[in-house]
Amino acid sequence: MTRLLLIANDVFGEHMAGPAIRYWEMARALRTRCEVILAIPPFVAEASHPPARPWIRRCTDEAQLRALVAWSEIIVTLGIVPRLYPFIIRAGKPLVIDLYDPALLEELARHPQWAMHRRVGSYARRLEAMWHSLRAGDFFLCAEERQRDYWLGMLSAAGRLNPYTYDDDPSFRRLIDLLPFGLPAEPPQHRHPVLKGHHPAIGAADKVILWGGGLWPWFDAPTLVRAMPHILKVRSDVRLLFLGVQRPGHRAPSPTVEAVIALSRQLGLEEHVVFGDWVPYAERENYLLEADVGVSLHLDNVETRFAFRTRLLDYLWAGLPIVATMGDPLGERLADADLAIPVAPGDARGVAQAIVQALGRPREAVRRKAEALAPRFYWDRVVQPLVDFCNAPHLAADKGKPPFILTRSSRRTLWEKVRFAYRTGGIEALIAELRNRRA
Repeated sequence: MTRLLLIANDVFGEHMAGPAIRYWEMARALRTRCEVILAIPPFVAEASHPPARPWIRRCTDEAQLRALVAWSEIIVTLGIVPRLYPFIIRAGKPLVIDLYDPALLEELARHPQWAMHRRVGSYARRLEAMWHSLRAGDFFLCAEERQRDYWLGMLSAAGRLNPYTYDDDPSFRRLIDLLPFGLPAEPPQHRHPVLKGHHPAIGAADKVILWGGGLWPWFDAPTLVRAMPHILKVRSDVRLLFLGVQRPGHRAPSPTVEAVIALSRQLGLEEHVVFGDWVPYAERENYLLEADVGVSLHLDNVETRFAFRTRLLDYLWAGLPIVATMGDPLGERLADADLAIPVAPGDARGVAQAIVQALGRPREAVRRKAEALAPRFYWDRVVQPLVDFCNAPHLAADKGKPPFILTRSSRRTLWEKVRFAYRTGGIEALIAELRNRRA
């Protein structure tokens, strides 16, 4: 079996956020088809309750990570990892870069409270890391087709769409393909009560509106809070639960979280808006199954267009009626399947009306529609492009060739053009370049 090394960039443990969940589930889905090790590199914080699995290795120093790279035949990683550990690239092994998260677009909105020089510096560091990965990868993964168009543009700017890779595959599927976030094939099970009649702020007969994930600046939680007074005019048995305020590995709530808490207090909603802890990954199904509506709201910005809202998959898995701002591909797909009620960005009254409507939808009818769509996102199915690559691994067709980008100046010098022509096409290309110069 192919020796596959997954190198993550997030905290693994009882509580996990999106990137850790993705690599946990990918490893589980791939272990029947490859010999898999999931590595946690030294720069990632250690969880309070780390998972005890023989296929998970925490590297406390760079030497341990180097040993795993040496062991592997194929490497999959994401984010800043290749920039921090360039020996991963120098190993010369097929390198898969995971681009499921458009982090550069998130970065534009991540720290609105910072001074501009700090925002520019943070963005420049992420851009440098991204450029490094785009130049280094042999195969790339992203979440869906619209996002793939974005990454094709980035790869083109990085010189990776070139005659070598075009001749290898004119569709460029051998260079970049889809591996979205997925779902467990097993349906969720309600194992014990966690909310209704169990949480001190939520009664047994209350209706629960669930915000099922983190509070990030590119989302629109304030509109949901502003919708609550309109909802409460119609029915008083509604509670809004923000599930996941404190992200694993972060020491303090973000300014975004603090602003949403302050807004709920300002509107006098302390009894109706509940801010919960980040729940254990294995416990999330209890919360999903006790909720009555799942909500995903975001702003009208460029991140939305290329995002893949993973919390929507949780709602789909649980058969929850959904209220979602339109603009992201998955939300639009769920609306087309009559699983999500679409709302406009920033429309608090529209959100309130949609939630009241969703509360009246027969749960069983929603569940049946969800069951028809969910299998398309089972982890065993979505990992297939990576399985195919592992069955026939290859270096990218342009690896070892002269780069198709200008790295030191906006124009190539005559010597650089001559050298490039000779390296790519020998003496014939060199003569042609000199003729073009005379012309």
